[in-house]
Amino acid sequence: MKRSMIAVVAVVGLATPAWGENPVKEGGREVGQGFKKLGKETGRAFKEAGKETGKAFKEAGKETGHAFKEGGTEVGQGFKKMGKETGSGAKKAGRSVGEWFRDLGRNIRRFFRGE
Repeated sequence: MKRSMIAVVAVVGLATPAWGENPVKEGGREVGQGFKKLGKETGRAFKEAGKETGKAFKEAGKETGHAFKEGGTEVGQGFKKMGKETGSGAKKAGRSVGEWFRDLGRNIRRFFRGE
C-alpha cells in the first residue's frame, strides 16, 4: 500500500503543474481557433468580393464591346454611304470628261473634214 500511495502522490505531484498550464493552453487554443476562424471568414469575404468585382468587370466589358460594335457599324454605314456618293460623283465626272473628249474628237474630225 505504501508503494501504491507513493505512486499516487507521484502522479498527482507530476500532474499538478499540468493543471496549472491547462487554462493557459486552453486559452491559447481558443485564441488560435478564433484567429483561424477569423482568417477563414476573411478569406471567404475576399473571395466573394473578388467574384463580384470580376462579374462587374465582365459586364462592363460586354457593354463596352457592344458600344464599340454599334459605333463601328454606324461608322461603317457612314463610310458606305460616303463611298456611294463619291462613286456617283466620280461616275458623273467620268461621264463629263468622256463627253468632253468625244466632243473634242468630233470637233477635230470636223476641222480636218472642213465642216
